[in-house]
Amino acid sequence: MANLASTYWNQGRWGEAEKLEVQVMETRLRVLKAEHPDTLTSMANLASTYWKQGRWEEAEKLEVQVMETSLRVLKAEHPDTLTSMANLASTYWNQGRWEEAEKLEVQVIETRLRVLKAEHPDTLSSMANLASTYWNQGRWEEAEKLDVQVMETSLRVLKAEHPSTLTSMANLASTYRNQGRCKAAEKREVQVMETRLRVLKAEHPDTLSSMANLASTYWNQGRWEEAEKLEVQVMETRLRVLKAEHPDTLTSMANLASTYNLQGRRSEAIALMKDVVGLRTKTIGAKHPDTIRSVDLLNEWSGT
Repeated sequence: MANLASTYWNQGRWGEAEKLEVQVMETRLRVLKAEHPDTLTSMANLASTYWKQGRWEEAEKLEVQVMETSLRVLKAEHPDTLTSMANLASTYWNQGRWEEAEKLEVQVIETRLRVLKAEHPDTLSSMANLASTYWNQGRWEEAEKLDVQVMETSLRVLKAEHPSTLTSMANLASTYRNQGRCKAAEKREVQVMETRLRVLKAEHPDTLSSMANLASTYWNQGRWEEAEKLEVQVMETRLRVLKAEHPDTLTSMANLASTYNLQGRRSEAIALMKDVVGLRTKTIGAKHPDTIRSVDLLNEWSGT
C-alpha cells in the first residue's frame, strides 16, 4: 500500500496518495505502535504528501512528532533522525521561517560532518539545503560559498555526470542568477542541460528542470524568444509524459504564460493562466499558495 501511494505521489496524485498513506499509518500505529521505524516512515510519507499540497501546518505537526520520537528512540546521530530534522527544516523553509530552518540545517550538517564526513552524499545534501536557506534570505555570498563547496566535492567524488553533481551545478547557477550574474548562470545551466540531454535523455524530469532553469535565465535577460522556445518544449513534453494535472506541468504552463505576458501577448497569457488556475484549483485546492499566486497573476493581467 505504501509503494502504491509512492507511485501516486510521483504522479502528483496527492489525494489518492494521502488516502492510502493515512490507512497505512493508522494500521501501523495500531499494530506496531508509535515508536516502530515503519510507523515513523509512514508518518513521514504522509507529511511529505501534505507538504506537496501546501498544507504546511499538518506536515509540520507530523514531522515534529517523527523527529521527537526519532531523537528519543534512535538518538541524534541516527540517519533517520537527521532525515526527519531535514524534513522539518524544509517545512519551515516553505513557510518562510528561515531562522528555524537554518538552526535545524546547521545541526544536521554538523552531525553529518562528524559522523559521515564531508564527502558523504547526505552531508552534501544537507549543505545544499542550508545554501538554499541562505539563498532565500538574499545571503548570496554565503549561499555561493556552500554551493561551490558542494559542487567541487561532487565533481571530485561523484564525477561530472552524476545526478547529484549536476544538481549542485544547477544550484550554483541559480545563485549566480539571483546575483544578476546571468552569463555565469547561463554557462553552468547550458552545461547541465547538455549533460542531462546526453545521459538522461530529453524526457527525464531532471533534464526538463534544467531546460526550465535556462529559460528562466534567458527570461531574466529579457531574451523572451529564447525563453519561450525552451518553455514550450518543456511544457509540451510534460503534457505528454506527466499529463496536464501534474504539478511540474502546471509550473511550466505558468512560466510560459508569464513569458507571453512580458511580450505583450496578453490574450495568450490570460488563456493559459486560466487553464493553470482551473487545474490547480481542482488538484491542490483554492487555498494552496501556488493556486493563490496564479489567481493573483490572472487578476492582474485581466485588470480585475
